[in-house]
Amino acid sequence: MIQDFLSSGLVDLAARQYRVIVFDRPGYGHSSRPRGRVWSPQAQADLFRRALERLGVSRAVVLGHSWGASVAVAMALNHPQMVRGLVLASGYYYPTARVDMALLSGPAVPLLGDVSRYTIAPIASRIIWPLLLRKIFGPAPVPAKFQAFPEEMAVRPSQIRSEAAESALLIPSATAMCKHYADLTMPVAIVAGAEDRLIDPAAQSRRLHQAIAQSSLHLVPGCGHMVHQTSPEAVMAAIKAASG
Repeated sequence: MIQDFLSSGLVDLAARQYRVIVFDRPGYGHSSRPRGRVWSPQAQADLFRRALERLGVSRAVVLGHSWGASVAVAMALNHPQMVRGLVLASGYYYPTARVDMALLSGPAVPLLGDVSRYTIAPIASRIIWPLLLRKIFGPAPVPAKFQAFPEEMAVRPSQIRSEAAESALLIPSATAMCKHYADLTMPVAIVAGAEDRLIDPAAQSRRLHQAIAQSSLHLVPGCGHMVHQTSPEAVMAAIKAASG
């Protein structure tokens, strides 16, 4: 969601040197997510390519965080002429066994998932919200600035469905794309919290760095999954690296 990046301070930092465009991905924030289409990383990358063209942007440094990193990679692989630099933050790049993703994908199941999204899931999401924040921010504390993030938007039925659908797509998407990482030719900056409790930085970010010859790796000590929130300066350094 746009509010995540705004509350982190990263947008303000980047705007001192760059034109900054921030998108809500389909189904998040104020962006709709029409049914009848699988919103894979490739489908979302195509959407953002068209959006950038409408805005008159022919080449951009593209940043994606977490699941959004998969969208950024898909954009670089499918539309390399538009991506002059790639910044990948706290991404999941290689398939591993993830029981949690199977459990989280339940609300995307037709009918039963629809019922749960309007009954149990929003209540459960509000209950576990503090535990979730501790997991994704840990070992760093949740910063006071994150209070500006609109929790009520993240736990509404439509966004729960988007999150569930992407949980189901996480491993298949990584499986499909991991064979092509070496095909990337633009500068790639990989940044992650060194103590990420959600996605293993050694199995994911460090491994990706080894697969891409022209990549740089930025592991931030003391940070977890929300590295852009806890260390926006480190992500800014990655942006500069990808910008050449």
